Amino acid sequence: MSPRRLPLLLTMLLMSTLAAAQPRADDATEVQHLMRDGKLPAALELAQKAATAQPRDAKLRFLQGVILLDLKRDADAMAVFQQMTEDFPELPDPYNNIALLQARAGKLDAARASLEIALRNDPGHLLARANLGQIYLRLAVQAWETAASAMPGDAALQRRLKAARELAAMAK
Repeated sequence: MSPRRLPLLLTMLLMSTLAAAQPRADDATEVQHLMRDGKLPAALELAQKAATAQPRDAKLRFLQGVILLDLKRDADAMAVFQQMTEDFPELPDPYNNIALLQARAGKLDAARASLEIALRNDPGHLLARANLGQIYLRLAVQAWETAASAMPGDAALQRRLKAARELAAMAK
C-alpha cells in the first residue's frame, strides 16, 4: 500500500465511523419526539429496535424503560432498569426509576434503598434526592398511622399525622 493511500483509508474509516454513530443520535432523538407527541407505542417499538441493535447505548435503553414505565408496564420497565444497573452500575437514573416502580408497588423500604444507591452514584442527583424526601414522608405517614392506631388520644401525634398526610397529598 502506498503511503499516499493511508490517509485516504483513515479518512474513509473515520467517515464511516461517524456515519455509523449518526443513527444512534437520530434514534434517541426520534424516540424522544415520538414520546413528546404521545406516540408511546411507536416510540417503544423504535427504542426496542434501536436498543437491540446498540445494546451499549445507555440512553436508548433508558428511554425504552421510561416508555414502559409511562405505559404502566411496570414489570417490563423494572426488567430494563435492573439490567441497566448490571450493565451500567455507575448510573444513578436506573436506580431512581427502580425506586419509582418500587414505590408504586408499595415497597417503600426497597425504594429508599434504591434511591440511596442512586445518590451514592451521584450525590448531586436532585430528582433522586427529591424522590427520597417523598419516600421518607410516606414512611413517616405509615409510622405515624401505626402509632396513632395504638394511641388514638395523643393529640400531638394526630397533628403530625394530619400535617404529613396533607404534605404528602400536595406532593403527588
